[in-house]
Amino acid sequence: MANVSRADAEAALTLAGIKDVSRETLEKLRLYVSLLSEWQLAQNLVGPSAIREVWTRHIADSAQLVALAPKARRWLDIGSGAGFPGLVIAILLAAEPAYSVDLVESRSKRCAFLREAGRATGASVEVHCARIDKIVPKAPIPDAISARAVASLDTVLKWIEPFLARGAAAYLHKGLDFEREWQSIRDKERFDLVLHPSRIGPGVIAEIRAGRAEDHSER
Repeated sequence: MANVSRADAEAALTLAGIKDVSRETLEKLRLYVSLLSEWQLAQNLVGPSAIREVWTRHIADSAQLVALAPKARRWLDIGSGAGFPGLVIAILLAAEPAYSVDLVESRSKRCAFLREAGRATGASVEVHCARIDKIVPKAPIPDAISARAVASLDTVLKWIEPFLARGAAAYLHKGLDFEREWQSIRDKERFDLVLHPSRIGPGVIAEIRAGRAEDHSER
C-alpha cells in the first residue's frame, strides 16, 4: 500500500539490502509515495496495481541499486518515468556529500512530476526533459547509470557506451529473458558483465562495464 508504517517502510528497504536508514530519509520516501498517489489520480504515472505494491515493486526494487553500488555518488537514470529508480536513489543518498542524480525523461507530464517530487523531498536531482540521445553528448560522466523497463538491452548499450568507455558502470533491471538479450548483442567482448539476482523478485540486475566479458556468472 502507498501509506505504510515506518516499520513496514524499513522492512521494504531491508529487503533491498538497505539498513540503518534515518527517520528523515524514511519520511522523504513516504512523502514521495504520497505525492505519487496524489498525482496518480490525474496522470497514469504507474499502473493501478503498482500503487498497492509500491514499496516492494518500486521503492525496494529501486533501492537495491544503492546496495550494489554504495560508493557511486553521481548517477544518470535513463527513462525515469515516475522516478524509479533514479529519484529513490537520490533520496537515499541525500545524507551523502557531493551526490547528484540526473533524471532523463522525454514525457513532459512525468518531467513535471519529477521536478515537483524532487523539490518536495529536497533531493539533489536535475530533470532533463529530452530523449537520452540528446543528453549523451553533453551530460557529465556519471559513476553509475540506471535504466529500468525503458528499452532493449541493445538500445540501452548504444546509448550508454560512451559513458562506459570513460569509466561509468551500468546497473540495469532486466527480466528472466536477459540471457536471450545478451546473446543477441554483437561484439559482446566490448563489455564486462556481472549478473546479480534481484532481491525483490524474478529477474536480475545486470552490472555492465567497458572491458572484456570473460565471466558473466553471478558474483
